[in-house]
Amino acid sequence: MKFLDLFAGIGGFRLGLEQAGHECVGYVEIDKFARKSYEAIHDTKGEWTAHDITQVTDAQWRELRGTVDIITGGFPCQSFSIAGKRRGFEDTRGTLFFDIARAAEQIKPRYLFLENVRGLLSHDKGQTFATILTALHELGYDAEWCICNSKNYGVAQNRERVFVVGHLRGAGTRKIFPIAETPSEADSCRVVTDTLTTRYPYSQREGTYIETARKKSALKIVIAGKLDIKGDDYIKRIYDSQGISPALPTMQGGGQEPKIRIKEATKKGYAEASPGDSINVSHPNSKTRRGRVGNQLINRLLTGEEHAVVERDFRIRKLTPRECWRLQGFPDWAFDKAQAVNSDSQLYKQAGNSVTVPVIEAISRNF
Repeated sequence: MKFLDLFAGIGGFRLGLEQAGHECVGYVEIDKFARKSYEAIHDTKGEWTAHDITQVTDAQWRELRGTVDIITGGFPCQSFSIAGKRRGFEDTRGTLFFDIARAAEQIKPRYLFLENVRGLLSHDKGQTFATILTALHELGYDAEWCICNSKNYGVAQNRERVFVVGHLRGAGTRKIFPIAETPSEADSCRVVTDTLTTRYPYSQREGTYIETARKKSALKIVIAGKLDIKGDDYIKRIYDSQGISPALPTMQGGGQEPKIRIKEATKKGYAEASPGDSINVSHPNSKTRRGRVGNQLINRLLTGEEHAVVERDFRIRKLTPRECWRLQGFPDWAFDKAQAVNSDSQLYKQAGNSVTVPVIEAISRNF
């Protein structure tokens, strides 16, 4: 089928749909850096395109009627995310859903394929999601939805997202959900060190170890080197300036696997990390940060946040932009094309904003 890619970003929806055999006929993306990556990765010659969805007129949307079977849209999620202020439709980004609705009203595709954070379902005690379902109903679409976690589709990232599929009444569409998942116990899919280091060796030019990073002094607050816990003198020696803990052989006692303790705002005061675990090293001075450690996977990529991985020698290394793109299921050839036209800071941001390609592909095979 032919699809229109709204809020296209770097093309996560597009790549997944194309891998399932569908064809893109147009795209909309306002961010100039994301557009550079998108147009470097994908063959967009001759396709319909627009920059700002709010500036596309109803007449322009109507010109696409009869040429589009699916409208896709990972509309901005900050308004509904538990990580943000959750202002919902009070936020201008939240109202962009209604621009998707406006496009659907004029184009009348058979399907709408939408994505957002899980918090959309509970925002404003469910009233926000009810508003979205009501809008779709009034447009002539029956909706189904499903929460999918990226870790169950072949990538080492714990990323729950809600996917909504709207069916145009009378168009003879079929039910999409549920979809098959990749077994989450498959080590080749889940273990961060295998995904990032063993299977995909990184170059020293790309890699950055935390102990030599620019934010060295701030990161000492994240690494639990100053935890004041009575009766455990080793805690003060858990992680030294060279990146190796001298206390590792005896820290756990009883021959257990050694761990690094990471400070976080919980009653316990820290989380334990082993080789292959990830660490969120953002906002080191935060008194509310929890869930810093991901058990053998990444606790969801976010824009403006930094993640690291504990390697087998207990050094802590920042993820590279390439690894972040891999965690969203992008092939290296796509990253190489984006890297040629964008800075590392933009590449990190674009990975955090993207959808996970294998999840999109798995859903798209049911259309």
